[in-house]
Amino acid sequence: MKTYTCVCGQLIFFQNVACVNCRRELGFLPNLLAVTSLEPAEQGRWLPTLGGGQAPLYRKCQNYSNENVCNWMVPAESTETFCISCRLNEIIPDLSIPVNRELWGTAELAKRRLIYSLLQLKLPMASKREDPERGLRFRFLSDRTNPDGSVNRVMTGHNQGTITLNIAEADDAAREKVRREMHEPYRTLLGDLRHESGHYYWDRLVRDTEFLEPYRALFGDERADYAAALKRHYDSGAPPNWQENFISAYATTHPWEDWAESWAHFLHIQDALEVAHDFGLVGKRILAEPKKRRPKTWLSSRQISFNETILAWSELAVALNSINRSMGLADLYPFVLSQPVVAKLGFISDLVGAHAA
Repeated sequence: MKTYTCVCGQLIFFQNVACVNCRRELGFLPNLLAVTSLEPAEQGRWLPTLGGGQAPLYRKCQNYSNENVCNWMVPAESTETFCISCRLNEIIPDLSIPVNRELWGTAELAKRRLIYSLLQLKLPMASKREDPERGLRFRFLSDRTNPDGSVNRVMTGHNQGTITLNIAEADDAAREKVRREMHEPYRTLLGDLRHESGHYYWDRLVRDTEFLEPYRALFGDERADYAAALKRHYDSGAPPNWQENFISAYATTHPWEDWAESWAHFLHIQDALEVAHDFGLVGKRILAEPKKRRPKTWLSSRQISFNETILAWSELAVALNSINRSMGLADLYPFVLSQPVVAKLGFISDLVGAHAA
């Protein structure tokens, strides 16, 4: 995720809706993957200042202009009222419940960060309206208390292109409670969405393709009984020394979960290294090789090699963890990239490159 600059020179960020210096309104242009300051035009349209004001006109996404939970723009000539991210929504929370609006806004920001990565990687992505069979959609739901006091719980998950998110995951306290109960070293709203998108892209990119057998060689046979594997995991936990072959304890559950966890970390690394590159942090040697200069790299179409990318991330993660420790915080990235895990990430990198649309 890059940083951007307002026409006045002020630094602006992905989630911003107004410049703190000149107060110009801001908008994200999905086709350019950039945040820009905006100048008002006629009939509710806006002129981006990006490119010296030569860009075409845009309109605000309806969830930007009406609900204030988005900052993405729609080309003025488009017949769509929602941006490319919001039009993936099928169900949003009941906004008559005041707390739901704030939680939904937090969830939408995390989803837009996910969609940014998918757009940047040029992965196939369409709504269910555009592609009923292979499209993607999101349902943002909340637990519901029945008149008898029982609760209908919403389970976060993926099913045939539908990603369902319990918006309680957008509540820091609730999410931390679950993280502790599940003995997870790391749990974030964005991480949940990236994980579930991994299940979607397994169906899109791996199932019934030439990549299926190479996938099985690395991750295992996904035809193993999933329900039995899940029960075994929650009854017995991860096997001893799981860190030697898996990115997380949950990844040991089943080959599908190993894939989804690895996919999420692939996107974690992509986004974090892009930020580090933008701030000039990638490329500084942290390991003890002072005479060996290395170029700045990050995981994108402009990387020079996957191995260089993993080296850059490993070094950056050491620095980030050390910074957190200096502030009395837990490690920012409490994971070990063993060689089998790196091989899985490399497979995902090759797969993404092969399917980039």
